[in-house]
Amino acid sequence: MGNRRKSRELAMQALFYMDMNQNDSNELLGRFCLNFTSSKKAHPFFLKLVKGVIQAKPEIDSIIETYSDNWKINRMGCVDRNVMRIAVYELLYCQDIPSKVSINEAIDVGKKFGTEESGAFINGILDSIHIALKKKKIKIKADIQINGTD
Repeated sequence: MGNRRKSRELAMQALFYMDMNQNDSNELLGRFCLNFTSSKKAHPFFLKLVKGVIQAKPEIDSIIETYSDNWKINRMGCVDRNVMRIAVYELLYCQDIPSKVSINEAIDVGKKFGTEESGAFINGILDSIHIALKKKKIKIKADIQINGTD
C-alpha cells in the first residue's frame, strides 16, 4: 500500500474517531496518533489531511450537502462523510493531486471501510462536486494554512 493511501485511511479513521466524540481538538488527534502510528513518510500527508479537513469543515460540509441531493451531512454514514470530507479537501486545496486520483482513492477507502453502497454513494456526490468545480460553480472561501505538517 502506498504512503498516500495509508495517509488517507488513517486520516479517515482519525476523523471518524473525532466525529464520533464530537471533538476536533489537537488533544484528541494526539491521542489517536499515540494509538495508531503511521510511517514517517505517511505522517506529514496524514496530518495535512486531518488538520485541513478540520479547518475547512464548515465549507466542505456545505459543499457535500449542496451536491448530495437532499442528504444532510449528519444523516450520512460516518465513514462516508469523512471519506468525502478528505476527498473534497483534496479537490479544493491539493492542486498537486489529480481530481480523478482523489475521487478514486475516496471510492476505494469507502468500499474498504464503509457499506456495500458506500462506493457508489461517494462516487455520485464527488463526481457532482468535481463537475461543479470544473464549471467554476464552487467558490473556495477558506484560506487553509496548515502548520507543522512536514
